Amino acid sequence: MTGIATVFRTLAAAAAALLAVTVTAPAAQARPEPKAPGEFVPLRSVDPTIMQEMRYPTAHDFMGEPVDGYRQSLCILTRPAAEALHRAQLRLLRQGYSLKVYDCYRPQRAVDHFVRWAKDLDDQTMKAEFYPRVDKTRLFADGYIAEKSGHSRGSTVDLTLVRLPALPTRPYRPGERLAPCYAPRAERFPDNSVDMGTGFDCFDTLSHTDDPRVQGVQRANRQFLKETLTEAGFVNLAEEWWHYTFQPELFPDTYFDFPVARRSVAGH
Repeated sequence: MTGIATVFRTLAAAAAALLAVTVTAPAAQARPEPKAPGEFVPLRSVDPTIMQEMRYPTAHDFMGEPVDGYRQSLCILTRPAAEALHRAQLRLLRQGYSLKVYDCYRPQRAVDHFVRWAKDLDDQTMKAEFYPRVDKTRLFADGYIAEKSGHSRGSTVDLTLVRLPALPTRPYRPGERLAPCYAPRAERFPDNSVDMGTGFDCFDTLSHTDDPRVQGVQRANRQFLKETLTEAGFVNLAEEWWHYTFQPELFPDTYFDFPVARRSVAGH
């Protein structure tokens, strides 16, 4: 009996040890979400007057769904970039305008989401608005989608100008009729910004900042934005009138992946 009891005690101990490993293993494997380095700040903490209409936490983007990594509607930037936007905003407010940001820091997981979507050629949900004249098979070759984005380095921002005073842009209603992003202002999705000739994230050559087909007030608005931001230290991406990078970049070679969330920059 003593030998049998010993065997049972041994088996019970082994089972308890196995159960302990099973229970604790998931906790040991779980990794906390990365947080932003201290040099990143929420834009509102530097300038609360700059308007924010963050598109990627919503369904009103070229994919038609919220983008991975955007937990809250929040603009996060490196502090030098945010402070440069503040300087530009002070100049604009004196002239009756405000900046409005559409996107700021972008986690690498969001870029990966873009790449997966671009490879799914059957998903054409938002084509009628964002890329009516571009075949989806061309998105990589034509440079509209890439596996890395300067936004992930924290000093790049997508933005526009708003004439003050202005009412908020109405919310997008999923499933509503789509109009081409290059259509006349009265026909495309409403935006409280000045007329730049196309909407934000318009995959079309008309979005090139200096496209010669864009003239009159639309061209003047683009140039006004460009001159204002250039003076503040930003460089425009020639293919996108809305895309600006503050230079010198604080992290020119690092692509971050912390989520767009208040907890990522808590205490900064």
